[in-house]
Amino acid sequence: MNTLLWPNWIASPLPSPLWAEAEAPRIHFEWARIQSNVDWILPVAACVLFLLYVRLMYQKDSRELPAWLGWVLTLFRSAVFLALLVLYLDPTWRTEREVIHPSRVAVLVDTSLSMGMTDVTLPGTTLSASRAQLAAHGLENTPLLDHLRRTHQVSIWRFDQELKRLLQLERQTGSSEVGQAGDETGNPANPGAQETISPGSDRSGAGQQPPKPSWAELLRPVGNETRLGQCLRQLLVEERAAPLAGVILISDGGHNAGPSPETALPLAEEMKTPIFAIGIGSDKKPVNVRVSDLLAPARAYPGDRLTITAYIQAQQLAKREAVVELLVRPATATSPQDAGGGQLQDSQRIILGADGEIVPVKFEIASPEPGRRIYCVRIQPPAGDSDPADNFRETELEVVERKNKVLLVAGGPSREYQFLRNLLYRDKSTTVDIYLQTAQPGVSQEADQILDDFPALRQEMYQYDCLVAFDPDWRQIGPQAADTLESWVAEQGGGLVLVAGPVHMGESVGGWTEDASLAKIRALYPVEFHRQLTFTSPAEYAAEEPWPLEFTRAGLEADYLWLGDTASASQSAWQSFPGVYSFFPVRGVKPGATVLARFSDPRSGAGGEGAPYFVTQFYGSGRVFYMGSGEMWRLRAVDEKYFETFYTKLIRHVSQGRLLRGSPRGVLLVGQEQYQLGNIVEVRAQLTNAQMQPLEAPSVTAQVLHVETGSVQNLTLTADPARAGAFAGQFTAAKEGVYRLELAIPESADERLVQTVKVRMPKLESETPQRRDDLLSRLTQGPEPGQYYLSFDEALHGAGGKPSLLSLLKDKTRTTVLLDAPNRPQKEQWLQVILAVLCGCLFLEWTIRRLLRLA
Repeated sequence: MNTLLWPNWIASPLPSPLWAEAEAPRIHFEWARIQSNVDWILPVAACVLFLLYVRLMYQKDSRELPAWLGWVLTLFRSAVFLALLVLYLDPTWRTEREVIHPSRVAVLVDTSLSMGMTDVTLPGTTLSASRAQLAAHGLENTPLLDHLRRTHQVSIWRFDQELKRLLQLERQTGSSEVGQAGDETGNPANPGAQETISPGSDRSGAGQQPPKPSWAELLRPVGNETRLGQCLRQLLVEERAAPLAGVILISDGGHNAGPSPETALPLAEEMKTPIFAIGIGSDKKPVNVRVSDLLAPARAYPGDRLTITAYIQAQQLAKREAVVELLVRPATATSPQDAGGGQLQDSQRIILGADGEIVPVKFEIASPEPGRRIYCVRIQPPAGDSDPADNFRETELEVVERKNKVLLVAGGPSREYQFLRNLLYRDKSTTVDIYLQTAQPGVSQEADQILDDFPALRQEMYQYDCLVAFDPDWRQIGPQAADTLESWVAEQGGGLVLVAGPVHMGESVGGWTEDASLAKIRALYPVEFHRQLTFTSPAEYAAEEPWPLEFTRAGLEADYLWLGDTASASQSAWQSFPGVYSFFPVRGVKPGATVLARFSDPRSGAGGEGAPYFVTQFYGSGRVFYMGSGEMWRLRAVDEKYFETFYTKLIRHVSQGRLLRGSPRGVLLVGQEQYQLGNIVEVRAQLTNAQMQPLEAPSVTAQVLHVETGSVQNLTLTADPARAGAFAGQFTAAKEGVYRLELAIPESADERLVQTVKVRMPKLESETPQRRDDLLSRLTQGPEPGQYYLSFDEALHGAGGKPSLLSLLKDKTRTTVLLDAPNRPQKEQWLQVILAVLCGCLFLEWTIRRLLRLA
């Protein structure tokens, strides 16, 4: 049986029936009432006694009749009792099937970012390759999977900070190449092969073999952490129902988060499952010094004092001296020969730390001039450095000359509103206007301008870059202003911060959340409101004690929410924050929106999760940020600068669509300024034609340039059918450093929109880059012993006294017998026959007795 099963590249765990191979069914007969000997001995004995009694009775009644006639009457009456016995014992027919559960092998492949390190060569060549490429080469170009599938089903899994099933390969009887669905001409490798289709998959191509999997893509390193212990244990739990012959772990042995890998060994012992490991990567620490990270703001304003921080990491160079330089060049110089160069601005002499220790180096830049520049930090290494390519890192920085114009709208003078108003009024890079709905005419406020009404005209609204709304009563602004606000966000890239509150959002009857004329306002919110609030519905969830904010992975990576210079410093700052007391209850999060933080009380949300507190979304070309309550002023109790940092970064982030409009014809936006290596970068554009009308085109093409290497790729942005002139696309941040996106505006004289994205590798994955032979070897030395191999070839053929992996894997195929439910139609048919016999015998006996005039 040669079957392949990979209808979806990344699938949820398959149900156990797909692990089994069913033989041809057989009909099985049984007496339903007989479960033990007692169940049939007593009824049969009683029936025999009745039959003896019947014979004695007819011997007495038929003494004057011929003997054969007495036996006929005895036969009819005996047949009746026998029919009653059969009815009592309940004859049943079932379909019996033998199900073969094939022996199973799980292949677990490491896809953390450390697998992206280039420190190996492909077998038989001198070509340098990454660890992930070597793993993909081993699965695709060696007969390992092919040999395994002669005896076992093979399931392929990937793991980093989480575990995911990739595909399942069924047993085969032939020797075709593993993963090869057909020959080079596209014909099936085995004409007699059968294809197994999972439930719910498309059967339209049932006669075709699935395509060969792209191992390089399936095993692409993306994980920011390596939770080896957690994922190994989860794999054993997922495969527990199958006869698991062994687990083959393909990894560099990295482990930097979650429970220890040894915690999975007791479960492996219970399941009698050996673990085999194939080590990937170099076991030696390279002599190297590198710029591991570079932190700088993506944009600044004239008068700001900029701090650029470089993080220097060394291996095998402890206490050696090195020189770190800061260089600058125009942003237009982005060719490969420009990388790592520029005009020298500053330099520092440092002492390198111990292996893996990170040494921060700070450069201060006073009053930068307006414009876009590339800053480069370059290290002059000591002798012996093995990789000059990682001795520099660059970042693009834009100094925006104009001020950020912010409008504050508040339903009342809450603490959050007052603290933010005062902060923005003192900020020299910002002008702030206010519209306080409860203010009396002539009231005095710290603001550049006090508005009596919400801007209803486009020329009035379009002058602002950001709007911060504190629980406003949107019914007061009118339908025209609501349309203006929606178009300002969607078409002009306006930034919108929405702070929930219990006063106007929580009105039980007739509130703006139910007003049909304000549908466009509700569309701006990234959350869904409850359809109808009643007098008993809570307008606000309030706790007696503060609950910390629980950040999601996206929230931890969102640098505009960082309260410190680094991710770790920011996490420490947020952990020191006791939390908030309340939030506005919502029905859920809209599709396409991203939850960044939750109210940590698990009772506050659905499914044991906290209610969404920080939520963001793109709306057209604008960014929208939602807060569950106005309580960030409580950050001041921890450190006053935290409140200032939070709102300054947040407002500048959501204002990007306006601040970075390089042309009146459109805007180019990315989801955030910094991403971690392997993340998906979302790109959006809002474009107009030469007549300033929304551009109508099926797609536009942007160029994505990796500044350090000079590599360029085209990115297609497809039209958004929901909004004219809007285009969206995405690409994978596959390399560290700075990406520069350029989009030539159609129907223009070489007019371009520009954006930059910084990509960083998490420090967890670079602290211990060498292969961990000790850990991998310990995993294979459990009660069910496995084996540790240093290459795919060693695993296939054995070496140095090690037996091959295939010789150690036992066939654990097992067979079970399944009985279906009783065959009711057949049973009913036999019951009818028995009842007919019973009634016929009684009728014939009665008829004969009447004719013979027996009593």
